[in-house]
Amino acid sequence: MPLSRRTLLAGTAATAAAVALSPLARGARTRPNVLFICIDDLNDWVGVLGGNPQVRTPNIDRLAAHGQTFTNAHCPAPACNPSRTAILTGLRPSTTGVYDNHQPFRKALPTVVTLPQHFRAAGYRVLGSGKIFHAGDPASWDDYEPKSGCGRPPDADRAFPSDRPANGIPDMGSFDWGPGRAEAEGKYSDDRVADYVIKQIRHAKPDEPFFLACGFFRPHLPWYVPQQYFDQYPLADIVLPEVLPNDLDDVPEAGRRLAHIEDHQRIVAAGKWKSAVQAYLASLSFSDAMLGRVLDALADSAVAQDTIIVLWSDHGWSLGEKEHWKKFALWEECTRVPLVLKVPGLTGKGATCGRAVNLVDLFPTLVELCGLAPRDELEGQSLVPLLQDPTAARAEPSLTTHLHGNHALRDERWRYIRYADGSEELYDHRVDPNEWHNLALDEGTLAVRQDLARWLPETDAPEAPGGEHPCKLEGD
Repeated sequence: MPLSRRTLLAGTAATAAAVALSPLARGARTRPNVLFICIDDLNDWVGVLGGNPQVRTPNIDRLAAHGQTFTNAHCPAPACNPSRTAILTGLRPSTTGVYDNHQPFRKALPTVVTLPQHFRAAGYRVLGSGKIFHAGDPASWDDYEPKSGCGRPPDADRAFPSDRPANGIPDMGSFDWGPGRAEAEGKYSDDRVADYVIKQIRHAKPDEPFFLACGFFRPHLPWYVPQQYFDQYPLADIVLPEVLPNDLDDVPEAGRRLAHIEDHQRIVAAGKWKSAVQAYLASLSFSDAMLGRVLDALADSAVAQDTIIVLWSDHGWSLGEKEHWKKFALWEECTRVPLVLKVPGLTGKGATCGRAVNLVDLFPTLVELCGLAPRDELEGQSLVPLLQDPTAARAEPSLTTHLHGNHALRDERWRYIRYADGSEELYDHRVDPNEWHNLALDEGTLAVRQDLARWLPETDAPEAPGGEHPCKLEGD
């Protein structure tokens, strides 16, 4: 049953002991496969999280029904490059200095060992396709599509609407949406990603463990997907996000500067808010359909019972809440993400965990589940104790960083934001799930703010060098 939106350091067992609890480790295979699936720019608008009343995500929900969903999972950063860098290196932005999209992580961290590299060193065949790193990392893969190891396969040009901008709003750049041409069926980059991943699954050998990364691009902008997905959401029936007029009035200036107010004003003035929500939902359902193809292929394969599935998104997305669009902010819509793990023999069917967790926890989690050598530099915490017992204690809140010195902490009740200039926001999710009332202005919350502030980074690394990424960027 979907959870409604309206309604911490745990004691961790030693790696060997935790892995020994896994039936995968007790069975024929001591090193399970990993299917590592990312859906770009996906917020909590999925059925199992209840973030949108109209959304259709049958395949995400199917996976959740056979695994465990972390209902309070958050990204390390609300932007593609710093978030993916943190997830795939296990190091937070405040440690690496990679805070924005223009900072190539290999320029800042030339010798860092990434998650796929660690699996390669352990003897896994490491494969991938699509958007996993922000702009690719050829050093991380045995095989990748595109063969350069960069980025994602391109969309066929005929996948795009004939007339652009298709949304009728001039000068919006890539912030466009509309149905692709009829002849584009099967010609999107995500079709090709699914094709590659399915091929690898079908050719997998039971005695050769793999780490297989699958990076779906949509619902990243532009929202060009086949007409059939727009048809699932009739425009007249679209329900807009709940918003509070003048919601930014109690937000400090540092927070207001992050809100893309101009985008919101242009969309509303053009009468396109419902149209934009429709397009995001359509793009989301398109990616869900691609996911379904991959899940079907795995279910029909010889390695289904030996494969861990991880589904995640690099960050959330706002569609007008707080007059904000896109990511690039520290509020709930931008940081909360779907996170589902299916570990054969370990995760309960349809289990949920409400502890606050972070995607930087994935690296140590997969290392532990697969019996790999631990890495001391990793800053996340293994989720294995929560996979064994979703109610296990976890004291540390989830940390999200946006640009230098701006941080959000999220636990099971509170969101606390502190900006680089010292200004603050505090929201009580027990009574204010929409984050409409900033309690940091109330002196009575000082003790709460001080308690949460203990978990802020002790230092913020200097900005990593900027420059061109080694691979062509796909956008923000």
